[in-house]
Amino acid sequence: MLRLININRRLGDFVLSDINLEVSDGQYYVLLGRSGSGKTQLLELIAGLEHPDTGKIFLDDIEITRQRIQDRKVGIVFQDFAVFPHMTVFGNIAYPLRARKEDKKSIADKVEKAATAMNIRHILERSTEKLSGGELQRVALARTLITSPRLLLLDEPLSSLDTSLKDDLKRLLRNLNKEGQTIIHVTHDYGDAISLAKRVGVIHNGKIIQEGSVNEVFNNPSNRFVARYAGIRNFFKVDISREDGLFVGVTEHKIRFKLNGVTPARNNLLLIKSDSIIISNEMPADIELNAFKGKVTEITPSEFGMEVIIDAGDLFYTNILTSEMGKLRLIEGKEVWVSFPSKAIVVINGN
Repeated sequence: MLRLININRRLGDFVLSDINLEVSDGQYYVLLGRSGSGKTQLLELIAGLEHPDTGKIFLDDIEITRQRIQDRKVGIVFQDFAVFPHMTVFGNIAYPLRARKEDKKSIADKVEKAATAMNIRHILERSTEKLSGGELQRVALARTLITSPRLLLLDEPLSSLDTSLKDDLKRLLRNLNKEGQTIIHVTHDYGDAISLAKRVGVIHNGKIIQEGSVNEVFNNPSNRFVARYAGIRNFFKVDISREDGLFVGVTEHKIRFKLNGVTPARNNLLLIKSDSIIISNEMPADIELNAFKGKVTEITPSEFGMEVIIDAGDLFYTNILTSEMGKLRLIEGKEVWVSFPSKAIVVINGN
């Protein structure tokens, strides 16, 4: 439904370059990137607030590259909500319809329908100056959705909300998408991408460096930057060779990894997810596993339990449930074994 072809745009010293992107009907697409990566600038090009220096934008196979924002079937919700403080909630939601000079009955019906969908019907007569962040976000969404956009653009919609409000808004956005609304959502938050996206792209320094399904991108990161975004902390630079018909990766500290079949690159970087690493007090019996003896150097609380760092010549980061701590009797300084299968290892080009 949306296609961006070879988009380039210079903004001062920053450049969006060679952007090619397709978002199909009914898709929830999350564009993930750090502050200053070009996320918002790309949204503004799609919305028509800015125009590319070169390249083309198509919506429903119609070129909209130079079309005015008013003429596009695109709605955008900004990070700061951009509600009108001198208007009521009703006035804010009704604003785009009044600008189109629709009749009062039609406006009232549509505002009530949009407010009901956003669960803010009870505050229609309230001033926006007295609303919470979650309520303001819903007002901004209702005002945008009342125009029935083919494409909804969201600029960091969850960044200023606390956890409970985030969960409520995520449910609302998922429901909108289930009802057929196509959404492009830009964020710096990996968790937002995991919980909402059907497809995800990672943007860095003005370029989309990887895109695909959530599983494709985060289980098979193409480079170190994407891997870090996926929360992977176990990185090992290795030299890969073939020994007795098997591939082996060796770090500068002489840790030797048994690998599945790989295609060695010039700068091999080996990745292992923290939750793929098992800690045990005894050496594993399975000789097919990669297994290394090391010493616990640090134990810290994490989102899902405890993060345990083990020095086995190279550092291994692993996450375990708090209940496992007691079973293993883990303390800093204790010697343990870390192990994982070869299939848990991903090898990428480290450039």
